[in-house]
Amino acid sequence: MNTNRFFVSFIFLLLLGHSSSGLSAALTDQDGVLLPTGTSGKRIISLYPAHTENLLSLGLQAELIGIANGDDDPAVAGKERFSAQDTPEKFIAAAPDLILIRPMISHAHPHLISQLQKTGIAVVSLQAASIDEIYEYWQTLGTLTGREEAATAMIQKFKAELATLHQLRDTIPAEKWPRVYFESIHDKMKTFAPSSIAVFVLASAGGINAAADAAARNSTNIAEYGKERILAKAAEIDVYLAQQGQMNQVSKEMITMEPGFQAIKAVREGRIYLVDEELVSRPTMRLLEGVRKVRDLLYQKK
Repeated sequence: MNTNRFFVSFIFLLLLGHSSSGLSAALTDQDGVLLPTGTSGKRIISLYPAHTENLLSLGLQAELIGIANGDDDPAVAGKERFSAQDTPEKFIAAAPDLILIRPMISHAHPHLISQLQKTGIAVVSLQAASIDEIYEYWQTLGTLTGREEAATAMIQKFKAELATLHQLRDTIPAEKWPRVYFESIHDKMKTFAPSSIAVFVLASAGGINAAADAAARNSTNIAEYGKERILAKAAEIDVYLAQQGQMNQVSKEMITMEPGFQAIKAVREGRIYLVDEELVSRPTMRLLEGVRKVRDLLYQKK
């Protein structure tokens, strides 16, 4: 796997000479794309809640001057709200030196990004799609904001706690792990890509991915699957697990009443569980909480 894949979608504007943002070109990815480094990010706008949460973990609450409309973290409740639907003038008036977005924003709103770049604002698009990319993503956030040591400590803490969770998981023989269909979007019958963060959470909790043959959609965490393929494995699905949140507004009743789903072993036995999508899909420290939650769901007493 190319662990620099998510860097390809970075968008940078590096200023010549002295810059109000204080960015400097010190790193390049494997494609030769320059990354701003050093003590940038004194005034940051985050348009993705995962970026916001990670910036807070790095101790950057004061530097964070703006957040996305959908960001519901209580720690940033008083921050100004921004959206990719806003005019460039609103962003410019806030005088940020760094705006953090993700690829879906840059793809959907290229004119906004272009206008912001022309003013000398660094706009950086980041999204980690696998566990290896998460570590690089966190370290990159640290590099962008001058918090390299904090990012390294964050990664070390995550790995140490994850190792403890894996030790607990490994007390259960692998042949006794339940086979789990992990739903990402119910109305489109989609699951998660085998390399996704969510499937990593599942495996870390002691679950076998029943849709290991799924293919990623557009290099994202989401994978096409379809009802026919789900039902083809109906007899071997011990647990039906679904993320629940803005992306997948589903209920146990919806899954139970889905035409044909009574053929699924887990549905017949009432082993349908929902987990907050923020705990399994966002590249933040709360993935550890997601592992604990999924483990509790998989191994709760019947």
